[in-house]
Amino acid sequence: MTDYTWTVIGAGPAGIAAVGRLLDHGITETEIAWIDPHFAAGDFGGKWRAVSSNTTVAHFLDYLTASPAFGYTDSPGFELDALAPQQTCPLGLVADPLVWISRRLCARVSPLRTVATELVLRDRRWTVTTDAGSITSTKVVLATGSVPRTLPDIACEQIAIETVLDPQKLSEMPLEGMTVGVFGSSHSTMIALPNLLATPVTTVINFYRSPLKYAIPLGDWTVYDDTGLKGQAACWARENIDGTPPDRLERYRVDAPESAAMLRRCDRVVHTVGFERRRLPATPQWGTLDYDAATGILAPGLFGLGIAFPEYWIDPLGAGQYRVGMRKFMQRLDTVLPLWLRYDS
Repeated sequence: MTDYTWTVIGAGPAGIAAVGRLLDHGITETEIAWIDPHFAAGDFGGKWRAVSSNTTVAHFLDYLTASPAFGYTDSPGFELDALAPQQTCPLGLVADPLVWISRRLCARVSPLRTVATELVLRDRRWTVTTDAGSITSTKVVLATGSVPRTLPDIACEQIAIETVLDPQKLSEMPLEGMTVGVFGSSHSTMIALPNLLATPVTTVINFYRSPLKYAIPLGDWTVYDDTGLKGQAACWARENIDGTPPDRLERYRVDAPESAAMLRRCDRVVHTVGFERRRLPATPQWGTLDYDAATGILAPGLFGLGIAFPEYWIDPLGAGQYRVGMRKFMQRLDTVLPLWLRYDS
């Protein structure tokens, strides 16, 4: 087939959720095309397996068991299933069941192992151009993910974030005697710092903007759920940032007078300053598209989901934050998919 009712672009956690929920809502298997070059749980499965999660095992299992189409009760059993519900874990333990679910879904829908390059709306249908040809679709879900941000005008050689967050990869780098600068104060920062201090670097310098935030569970919701530190990163930060700094770690505000001189000391730098939307397929009719954070709509019949298109949520105390996480992507679909099913091009 080259003509579909729904096309999902991306096979990370958000794309997996989208395919599962479409099937749950009764969309026929032959009506769904799924585009991804690998179908290996996206960057989650390809880059971040060694990273300690800031999400509990219970919340991961909520996602894995939410969609009947996933068939997780029929899985062969994974190491994740045996962990205590309130503990965190390496993301690799979650990536394995995600890959299993992807294979199960690929056997039901039409998987296209390629990359989408252009989207054009014509006669109320989307033409999706890929590296392997074109298909048409009534509706399209973009679950294309995000990539790490880097700061401009930093001339020092970088260590990739996927390397610094993986102790094995980091141990293979020749860092002995070096000074490494780390920009940021995020969850990733509080994993990068102890990883670097476990290597033979001379000094680690952390450049930051503001005080740390810690997530605070309050029953059915969490203060700073998407901006605060959790899990092992929070424990380390309390003891070593807001507690007693370890030897070989220095910290400076980015706007401090001495920061420029400290940066000149650095042999390498690491950017742990968040993520930005991966480059989307071109939409020549409109140029660069943005999305409605309330509905996920980008254009008629075109929708965004996942870390690149997060829901903006106001918590009970009136603070706003963008909701990112596997269980949150599934909850987002439960809210907006009934709208998407009715919002035709």
